[in-house]
Order: sequence, then C-alpha cells, then structure tokens
Amino acid sequence: MASWSEREQPPVDQRLFLKLAIAMALVIVLGFSTQLAMGRSTFAMPVMVHVHALVFFGWTALFVVQTALVGRTAAPLHRRLGWLGAGWATAVVVIGLYTTAMMVRRGAAPFFFTPSYFLFMNGLMVIAFGGLVAAAIAMRRQTRWHRRLMICAMAVLTGPAFGRLLPMPLLIPWAAWAVFVVLMLFPLTGAIVDRRRSGRVHPAWWWGMATIAATQVAIGLVASSPAGLAIYDGVVAGARGEAVPPLAYPAPPPM
Repeated sequence: MASWSEREQPPVDQRLFLKLAIAMALVIVLGFSTQLAMGRSTFAMPVMVHVHALVFFGWTALFVVQTALVGRTAAPLHRRLGWLGAGWATAVVVIGLYTTAMMVRRGAAPFFFTPSYFLFMNGLMVIAFGGLVAAAIAMRRQTRWHRRLMICAMAVLTGPAFGRLLPMPLLIPWAAWAVFVVLMLFPLTGAIVDRRRSGRVHPAWWWGMATIAATQVAIGLVASSPAGLAIYDGVVAGARGEAVPPLAYPAPPPM
C-alpha cells in the first residue's frame, strides 16, 4: 500500500486547505459584522471585549496568511511566522477564558444558553482550540498532521460566529449542538476530500474531530455537575452574576 507521502498531491492539498481557511475566515467576519449591523452589538462594551475581538480577528488573518504561505517558495517565512502564531494562539486562549469569565460575572450570558453552560462551553472550547494548536505545533515537521490539526483548531473558533448567524433562540435547548454540527462541516469536508482522493481518511481528521466532539459532550456534563457549579460559583462570587441562576435560561432582552 502506498504511503501518504506517495498518495498526496501537494498543489491540490494547498487549494483545499486555503479554501477551508478562507471559508472559516468569511464565516467569522460575516457572523460578527452581521451582529453589529443588526444592532445586537455595540462599541459601548468593556475594553477587554474589544481586545478580545482584535486578538481573535488578528489570529484569523494570521491563519489565512499562514495557510497561503505553505507553498514551497514561502515555507521559510511560514516557519518564522509560526512562532508568532504560537504566541498569538496562547493569547487567544488566555483572553478567551478571561472574557468569558468577565461576561458571566456581569450576568451577560446569552439568553439561549444557561450561564453555567455558557461558561464551560466557551472555556472548554477555547482550551480545545489551544490543545489542537499545541498538537499541530508539536507535529509541525509532519506536514500532513500539522495542516489538518490546524484546520480542526480553527473550526472551533467559528463556533461563536455561527452562533450569531443561526436562529439561536429558536434552537433552544439544542442551540449549542446546532453550532457544533455546522462547525464540524469544515474538518468533515477535509476528511471527505481525503477519502475521495486517496481512498482513506488521514488519522489527523479523526483525532481533531474526536477532540471537538469529546469537548462538546464534556461541556454539558461539567456545566451541571457539582464540581462545575462550584467553579461557576467561584467565578461569579461578589459580582452581579452571582444573583443569576446558573442552570436557568436568562430572560431574553426586550424587543
């Protein structure tokens, strides 16, 4: 049986990964710009929310640039920018965790999630993103693993954007699972293309999709567990969110 290096056609793969990267970037831009255009978002938000947006959009732009640079002539620049990307991904995780905790403390969880679920959904998903990026960096010399794991990591970050594009209030109590299904379309597309072109799916897709799926299942289990509720209570202690029931859906905002 031929090995993966013998099976793969780099020019075709490059187009696939670049298309997936651009598609995910467009989803993120469309999701957040639609939110602003519809008046459901405002610039009158805490400074850290704006920092969060700049860091996440900056990562998205860097990811697309890095994907475009994978071609052989730009490989040295891709490797140099990779260390910038490692630091930036760390910032995404730290700021993502901080901003989520800040919103829950303010009692500002979206009304289509219970506050505890929202805390662990954002928290565990951004940790899953960081874990997938770390695995991709560790396997950076194994290009086929590296590129696929990075696509899986980036797919995780499209979740909040899809949450702004889908009719979330109509999807209660399955809103989070609806987001999970649509964001999984990106790695699933890659797996299907692998299958059609080489006759089998590269294991990186299975590992990436399994990580995302396991995280999705863990969110619901942890959010309603005694340990999860204890963490939630610790996060909101002394803040406005302390008065918000962790397992009840907040009231929707006035029309």
